Amino acid sequence: MTKNILFLLPPAFEDNGQTEMCLESMTVAGILSAFPAIGETLEIRYQPIAKPRPDMTALLGLENQNCPTLVLSDGVEAGPGVHVQAACDVRFLDNARDIAKYFAHRYGTPFPRA
Repeated sequence: MTKNILFLLPPAFEDNGQTEMCLESMTVAGILSAFPAIGETLEIRYQPIAKPRPDMTALLGLENQNCPTLVLSDGVEAGPGVHVQAACDVRFLDNARDIAKYFAHRYGTPFPRA
């Protein structure tokens, strides 16, 4: 894997009888909007709201289908204070805060406020 893979939910989707959004996915999308050069370094894959999410389960197994999730390329340093998880021999970050901390470490964006 040459690029990190970022799994997001789309900006809007139908669920529970209404149009909804995933606040964490939108947070990461907002960071990418503010710092577009980061997006050029990622493979971004939008996922359906319904599970299972085959793109994710193929890499991370059935138990790891949260969006947003950033799958780290081999040898990538996540940075201090970032909670890195592992499944199926793959390392990943499964929440907006850790993804934002990783972006700050790797690309020099601002750190998320504690």
